[in-house]
Amino acid sequence: MEVRTFPNILRPGIGQKPRREGQRPNLPIHSRHCPVLEAGNAAGYLIYPPLAPNESYHMEFLGEGRYRFNYFVLTPNGRWEGVVSVTITMPIAGVGMMTEDVSFPKGVPIMSRDAALGLMRSLVIPEDMANPTGAVALRGATNFQTSAGWDTLYMPIFNMIIRPVAPMLVVRVETDWYAHETEFRYVLEPGEGITAQHNIPVGQVLFVPREEITMRECTDEETAAIVESQKQFIQHKATDRLQTPYGMSYSPHYLRTSRQMKGQGGEGDKKDDA
Repeated sequence: MEVRTFPNILRPGIGQKPRREGQRPNLPIHSRHCPVLEAGNAAGYLIYPPLAPNESYHMEFLGEGRYRFNYFVLTPNGRWEGVVSVTITMPIAGVGMMTEDVSFPKGVPIMSRDAALGLMRSLVIPEDMANPTGAVALRGATNFQTSAGWDTLYMPIFNMIIRPVAPMLVVRVETDWYAHETEFRYVLEPGEGITAQHNIPVGQVLFVPREEITMRECTDEETAAIVESQKQFIQHKATDRLQTPYGMSYSPHYLRTSRQMKGQGGEGDKKDDA
């Protein structure tokens, strides 16, 4: 299946390209010896914001329908400096107009109001915020067009378990015919915010077919064969053990078998309790 990419239309060419990554820096070192965990991390692709290395922004939910967008640049002395701030106020009960107040931290405008709002809209989508309350919509640097019959799932980053973690609304889009612009909708509590930087992904995408799935129960013979394969796997795993320099014992049997089956053109994605 081929997936074609096209850039954020408002900031083409800015931001890192999507990539697969099996590691999560906040997980314990034990996860490095759990191949099914790393395979889960690497499912799909990490998506980055449309930011240059010297740019950053912070999107905050202030409560009572108000949001604040702060844009920063990295100065030559290595400090992040606020450039522009936009406070967004949503209409009460959805009746009325959204207001956007632009301010400059140093009190001296360095760009026009329209330029500041255009910058904000190239990074976030105010029109998609506050549904539900506290929701913010962050743009990705890359958009996707899938092959016929394939959809794109937009999800939070897998296995990012360090608290607090803002929940995210998972959406599935038929990107084979609809030119969807990548966005990730996190839901914040009052006072919470999300900081985006060039090298920090804002979400993860997975490509899935729309083909219908048919389920059936295994026959007695199939169940017996599965049970026997489980017993054999457990035996091999128990006898195939390695030890890390720190004394932790683990088995590489699943990883070795997976690589062998992939090399033979078989399916190497069986489950294991690492």
